[in-house]
Amino acid sequence: MAELPVSLEVRRDRLRRAIAMIAENDSRFCDALSADFGHRSREQSMLTDIAASVAPLRHALKHLKRWSKPERKPTMFPLGLLGGRAWIEYQPKGVVGVIAPWNFPVNLVMSPLAGILAAGNRAMVKTSEFTPAVAALFEELAPRHFAPEELAFVSGGPEVSKAFAALPFDHLLFTGATGIGRHILHAAADNLTPVTLELGGKSPVLLGRSADVAQATERVVMGKMLNAGQICLAPDYLLVPEEKEAAVLDGLVAAASRMYPSVLANPDYTSVINDRHHQRLAEWVDDASRKGAEVVVVNPANEDFATSNSRKMPLHILRGVTDDMKVMQEEIFGPVLPVGRYASIDDAIAEVNRRDRPLALYYFGSDAGERRRVLDRTISGGVTLNDVIFHVSQEGLPFGGIGPSGMGAYHGESGFRTFSHAKSIYRQPGLDVARFAGMKPPYGKAIRATIRRQMR
Repeated sequence: MAELPVSLEVRRDRLRRAIAMIAENDSRFCDALSADFGHRSREQSMLTDIAASVAPLRHALKHLKRWSKPERKPTMFPLGLLGGRAWIEYQPKGVVGVIAPWNFPVNLVMSPLAGILAAGNRAMVKTSEFTPAVAALFEELAPRHFAPEELAFVSGGPEVSKAFAALPFDHLLFTGATGIGRHILHAAADNLTPVTLELGGKSPVLLGRSADVAQATERVVMGKMLNAGQICLAPDYLLVPEEKEAAVLDGLVAAASRMYPSVLANPDYTSVINDRHHQRLAEWVDDASRKGAEVVVVNPANEDFATSNSRKMPLHILRGVTDDMKVMQEEIFGPVLPVGRYASIDDAIAEVNRRDRPLALYYFGSDAGERRRVLDRTISGGVTLNDVIFHVSQEGLPFGGIGPSGMGAYHGESGFRTFSHAKSIYRQPGLDVARFAGMKPPYGKAIRATIRRQMR
């Protein structure tokens, strides 16, 4: 509180230092990311963690002055005519806690920090225990760029996360699994800490009958195999017209084979984060196979994954999936893609709507009426049309979930608003308004006239 007010120049300086911390150490971050994953493409890390961290920080720098301007608001008649004025000023909340996940452990720290620092706050960040090299690098670099009361990093396992969430922050952001998000919300409740939850869920892809199958399947594969599918926004399952199922399967296999003609030694393809997650994915594929799904493994180089000590996993396409399979009950978070069929678009919409509201929904097709029907009759955190994932990169759009896929939003101006306190201010004119309106006892005709005006 002693820091208030936090000037725009202080905020800009912090944003610039955050940019420098990432941009000047990009190679070290890429090395740390690859070490934590077992292998991760440098180009992918530069795109999804380094550039995707710098861009929102620069966006905040560019727009901070406009975002922070007071907003004039209308006053109730006749107070405006009498000289009354109303406006909103945006103040820092104080100290914001960030609990970051492992799948994009640089970007999902720095992207929220763009809004947090732009709003004039300070921050504490709890990094993931699954990415210790990245966590250690943050703990080394942050003190070189920030005073500890401005930005601090802590690491550790579930017990540290539990204690961190229970701290009396002025706001708390958690990115991760829905189940853990429930515990975070409980921990924050004792302090009445406002919470933003960025969770996940089963984000569906609906291919309309008017979709370009070759284009759609290539774009779905790109999104599904990026970071080996370890993305909260990854296409989780695909719904296709029943008569196009074979063509869609062929398109998926062809696209994956073009992009990744080999997997084990391919520098462009990322490993699954750890043995536990790799085993979980393998067990879910086995579970689906035992329960009747056809499993199509896209392995164009005929590589021997069984005897490899690598955690790289090729794309597994599952055909004929049913609700009793684990892959249709939980968020997959890996390179496994169930494909379901529908007879009419309303059947596909019903399939989406009987599940929890997802973080994202993807629709492919040129039929404007059908597209409008899908948008109007489904609820999701966000939507990309004729592609996947891309809405998250638009700093002008709020990013967030709904229901089990999250609460609240950030990115761009929405992040600035989320991490700011919108203080309402009203300035009374010199006129004794209360007496003019008859609000001072004894009551009489004037207050009854005021009441009638308000009721109208």
